[in-house]
Amino acid sequence: MTKKIIAVNAGPRMGWNTETLITEASKGAIDAGAQVDRFDLFRLDRYTGCISCFGCKKNRFKGHCICRDGLTPVLDAIRESDGLIIGSPNYLGELTASFRALYERLIFQNLTYNMETPSCNEREIPVLLIMTSNAQDTAYMNLLNNYKGTLERFIGPTKVFVSGNTLQLKDYSKNDWEWSMFNPEAKKQRHETVFPKEMQEAYQLGKELAE
Repeated sequence: MTKKIIAVNAGPRMGWNTETLITEASKGAIDAGAQVDRFDLFRLDRYTGCISCFGCKKNRFKGHCICRDGLTPVLDAIRESDGLIIGSPNYLGELTASFRALYERLIFQNLTYNMETPSCNEREIPVLLIMTSNAQDTAYMNLLNNYKGTLERFIGPTKVFVSGNTLQLKDYSKNDWEWSMFNPEAKKQRHETVFPKEMQEAYQLGKELAE
């Protein structure tokens, strides 16, 4: 039986770091024999984060967010999948608002507030969480470990992959302001030498997710 993997891009820039790593992880899953369906959150119809309606706390809706909007097909697809690849850049020390909107609704629909059975998710799936960042790879590990812990409680076993010190622009000199915080040449060199290895690692992680 063919496994179904859902890939979610929570970054806005196509062809750049986050989207590239998600694509590579998806290729790995496909080469492992899986079917991959993809969602780009910045290209969906309008949606919000959790609106705290508590509809998912009613027995007939447990495990299902009852808010109907652009995220509904994403949540439905994840629920029926065999694995989740999700990636986001880091903005201002957090993952994107689009990631947070999906994350809130993905987790809250499974949260029961019951001490004996805190999660109503009866079908765990593995998760690959990818984050890209301007900072060093280890700069946000506390943040990512928190996400990992919550995802493992309510979705399934989670692996985290970080690509730090990323290249933001092809030509830093074309900005009106001088971005003196960065060394463009060093970033370019890293992008040419290290990032291809990270692409290979993302591919392998996607393959392992689907195996």
